[in-house]
Amino acid sequence: MTIEKLAREDIPAVAALERECFAQPWSERVLEVELQNPNALFWVAKQDGELAGYVGMHQVLDEGYIANVAVTQAYRRQGVATRLLEALLAYAQWQRMGFITLEVRESNRAAIALYEKMGFGQVGRRKRFYSDPEEDALLLTCFLGGQEGEANEDIGD
Repeated sequence: MTIEKLAREDIPAVAALERECFAQPWSERVLEVELQNPNALFWVAKQDGELAGYVGMHQVLDEGYIANVAVTQAYRRQGVATRLLEALLAYAQWQRMGFITLEVRESNRAAIALYEKMGFGQVGRRKRFYSDPEEDALLLTCFLGGQEGEANEDIGD
């Protein structure tokens, strides 16, 4: 499996994955805009040239905000999301970022377990953040660089 930067030719497959995974998927146009955003970092995971998953993050100074993590049905439970998050965390440490944060549906137990395994911990809740269906979001953060909580001590295990 390879992890590489999102390229224009990946956009149709990533947009299809968005439609597969999310109630309010990002369009091809939105993904194209992200390619031009200097604060955006989007990576795809490929197996034998086929899209397996992708992750997107926005960086503001020394803070990271994960926008999307998605894995195709055919590649779930095979470590794709873990590999993508490991790559993001390694990048964040290389960039000396202070933390990475994300929102996740409170009912998405599999994702929450993965994020906790990767060193993220709950720091808040956003009431009625999601729609279709309406649901609260848990705000999870992984603190990097020896900051409060040492939340990333298990990365790579």
